Amino acid sequence: MRIGVAATPAVALPSLNWLLASDHQLVRTISVPDKPSGRGRVLTPSIVAQWSQEHAIMCLKPIHSDELIGHLEDLDLVITIGYGVILPEKILSLPKHGFINLHFSLLPKYRGAAPVQRALANGEVITGVTVFALDKGMDTGPIYVSESVSIDPKWRASELLEALAHMGPKALARTCEMIAQNESPRIQSGELSLAPKISVEEAKLDFNGSALAISNKVRAFYPSPSAWTLFRGEKMKISRTGNIVTSSGINIGEIRVDANTVTIGCAKNEGIEILELTPAGKNEMRASDWARGARILPGELFG
Repeated sequence: MRIGVAATPAVALPSLNWLLASDHQLVRTISVPDKPSGRGRVLTPSIVAQWSQEHAIMCLKPIHSDELIGHLEDLDLVITIGYGVILPEKILSLPKHGFINLHFSLLPKYRGAAPVQRALANGEVITGVTVFALDKGMDTGPIYVSESVSIDPKWRASELLEALAHMGPKALARTCEMIAQNESPRIQSGELSLAPKISVEEAKLDFNGSALAISNKVRAFYPSPSAWTLFRGEKMKISRTGNIVTSSGINIGEIRVDANTVTIGCAKNEGIEILELTPAGKNEMRASDWARGARILPGELFG
């Protein structure tokens, strides 16, 4: 088939590489316009646009979806992977077989922009990928393929996204076979939940919650926007936690340093070990190294 890919982030790269090596023809990609980046605010293409340039694939960067008219009618199919733009029905109908989407959850659970982050924050132990036909709704279209995976308890959003991204090619290959054989997708059914984008304010840690809830938030929000708290009035990002301690004897939010261990008090007399963090204006570091330099006072708190 003659295929286009509408995508923006790095999670699309495994599927792009598969498609380039497949029997299908990757005709063009579609990505967001270049955006200012860095201190110099230099216009920088998306990762997918950079990949396209490196592989001599035409990349469209429309400001408005109407700019795609005249560029999709010669395609059999368009695959979207984290494109980040909602397309109207008049655009979805232009390719011969329409648009399909590679979504990083087991639909209809976690429809929306942040399925991986929401799954981790909620303590899910199984997730997966779903390939479905795009329609006018938000991740509501009929499903071609679903593949599940157990979530490693040490995975954060970055590691889980990488695992799911590498599941994409197999699911997309099967979907393309189904479309070629005129197999129909199935209507979504089962438990429905939404996964709206994570705000910076939502990523603030509340140590009045359980240690497990704190751990799940840290895993869910890494690397962006990153779970955070306050220390001496400045933002402190928490990027990795360790053991949960019961009967800790530590007050809520209190920082306790013992040898090379930094533990924060949580609700129900629990504590959670902090392994890695990023103080304001500094690089990510081990919590034990930070604590040695910070000279934590007795009873000092996060939050």
